[in-house]
Amino acid sequence: MEIAGKETGMDYKKAGVDIEAGYKSVELMKEHVKRTMRAEVLGGLGGFSGAFSLAKIKEMEEPVLLSGTDGCGTKVKLAFIMDKHDTIGIDAVAMCVNDIACAGGEPLFFLDYIACGKNYPEKIASIVSGVAEGCVQAEAALVGGETAEHPGLMPEDDYDLAGFAVGVCEKKELITGEYLKDGDVLIGMASTGVHSNGFSLVRKVFEMTEESLNTYYEELGKTLGEALLAPTRIYVKALKSVKNAGVTVNACSHITGGGFYENVPRMLKDGVRAVIEKDSYPVPPIFKLLAKKGDIAEQMMYNTFNMGIGMIIAVDAGDADKTMEAVRAAGDTPYVIGRIEAGEKGVTLC
Repeated sequence: MEIAGKETGMDYKKAGVDIEAGYKSVELMKEHVKRTMRAEVLGGLGGFSGAFSLAKIKEMEEPVLLSGTDGCGTKVKLAFIMDKHDTIGIDAVAMCVNDIACAGGEPLFFLDYIACGKNYPEKIASIVSGVAEGCVQAEAALVGGETAEHPGLMPEDDYDLAGFAVGVCEKKELITGEYLKDGDVLIGMASTGVHSNGFSLVRKVFEMTEESLNTYYEELGKTLGEALLAPTRIYVKALKSVKNAGVTVNACSHITGGGFYENVPRMLKDGVRAVIEKDSYPVPPIFKLLAKKGDIAEQMMYNTFNMGIGMIIAVDAGDADKTMEAVRAAGDTPYVIGRIEAGEKGVTLC
């Protein structure tokens, strides 16, 4: 007797989830993951959890674990339209590891989470190649992740990408802002452009179509899409270089959502304010184009975007030159953008 439904019965694939595609994704991404390995990683990809040895951490005096989690926001929409998926993973890593470095920590490992309408193995592997590149730049190991198919919840071609990182720092080396003082110098590190914040406003200013994103702008020297999709700068090596130069960073701010007005006060203690000179560094042309096309007021620009500065550190005035040299040695571009003054906690842009 034939079993009813043997030929036509329902299974997970017919429900929209392709387990075989999942296996293929993992195989394709293994080569990318290999690039990120550190000596502390135990086992390979495919286990139920990522294992990381704490032997080196045990040698530290008073280790503190730091963690950061984030995504790329609506920037992923540009990757869909441009059908370019190999850099968005750098953004996901950057948003997490920059926060850890900002606190004085060394990122140790990263895990990603990709939610998609349908698992296209080559596309997923392309996304993970970007995640791996971000991990290489941050010197963090990619120890695991998850790709979840959500048929019916999101369109087949859509995906979202997020992740988290774990890092470590000696407690006495945590950057807390408690040693900030009047006269400290503010050094900003150049961004690559919009990074991963403010894209909801960007998408209101520019039409998000293939034609619009492929439009070449003389002032940008590239297409709009190329300028906007430029991956977030990772500042881990720059901050490590400053530390290795023997400079104490008194305070640090990662300029993300909320721009200068929200993020700079987060690095300050009561009784001091940051004074930043807007003309102390070149504002990248993408921000000027955004302001012009969208008729966006200057204050709103500085309240939404990084305006060309992705990380700000405060150091003793006597350490400014040494700090600039250390940042340049790591391949980043530093600018003296202002100073710390006694006064009501806050930021003044002048």
